[in-house]
Amino acid sequence: MGPHPAVAAIRLAVRRVLHDVLNELTETGEAAPASPEAGASARPRTGEPPLVLVACSGGADSMALASALAFEARKLAVRAGGITIDHGLQAGSDLRAAEVASRLAALRLDPVEAIAVTVGRDGGPEAAARDARYAALDEAAERLGAAAVLLGHTRDDQAETVLLGLARGSGIRSLSGMAAVSGAAGRYRRPFLQLDRQTARKACLVQSLPVWDDPMNADPAYTRSRLRHEGLPALEKALGKGVVESLARTARLCRDDADALDSWAAQADATVRDEAGLLECSRLYALPPAVRRRVLRRAAIAEGAPAGSLFARHIEELDRLITGWRGQGAINLPGRVVARRQGGRLVIRQG
Repeated sequence: MGPHPAVAAIRLAVRRVLHDVLNELTETGEAAPASPEAGASARPRTGEPPLVLVACSGGADSMALASALAFEARKLAVRAGGITIDHGLQAGSDLRAAEVASRLAALRLDPVEAIAVTVGRDGGPEAAARDARYAALDEAAERLGAAAVLLGHTRDDQAETVLLGLARGSGIRSLSGMAAVSGAAGRYRRPFLQLDRQTARKACLVQSLPVWDDPMNADPAYTRSRLRHEGLPALEKALGKGVVESLARTARLCRDDADALDSWAAQADATVRDEAGLLECSRLYALPPAVRRRVLRRAAIAEGAPAGSLFARHIEELDRLITGWRGQGAINLPGRVVARRQGGRLVIRQG
């Protein structure tokens, strides 16, 4: 008798990602094929199996992910470890992090670390906590030499991300949601983007895995919490079941389109510059608007504008220097970057 369908689903999702990681290591020469007894697995040339980490909060999604990684890693000759982050935002958070680390160790993950971070204030509490969390995960992955870090985002999380992007009005990239693979060199992997939250919770239940429900996830002070408990249920009531699946599908389609436009913009960038490397306004004007705005965004970021602070309104102001030129003055962008039109050229420099 096989595992419960929910357990089978989470294990299959993780198995596919681990195979992807191993294949990529082999293709890049960082790993060599293992012995025939290991099947499709791969080992680094040093003889030590690659390390894959799971980021675990102790909630149902990430505990299900940790359990699936622990099970599949043993079959594929992969070392499996776990990281839990203590954001320090609640009383007793250090004890909670220690408890989660203990649960990960009980799954036979090794190494396991509980890392305390200091959450700043930039961008609001949710964004600041996310920035601190990813910075800690990046540091741990570098220090431990991890080939990948698995994240427990589900299809429900993807749907919420799409709706938040729609509310921001930031364009198709914002509607693309979370990528299955992201970060430097594809460090972050999200195996559960095609699985719903209930599947992960059911997998924990049938495996008798203790889970922790973060009270912040139910706190209406947080935008995502309100969307999860009020917004999405209201949409499903008005539009019927299937909203989450449709939003997740929208994310996949938008990501494909956005990737294609980004590639087009990267190729167009070289064709709209003069011999000195300055952007020529007449050539920019001839580009399709979606491509032109991407070229402008790339140029601003290349000169030091932080990508996370560069919003649609900034790009629209830049675009008006090309399409609505009326002699307007310089435009101030985030990161002390200044853009101005001079002699038919768009000059973007740090001020």
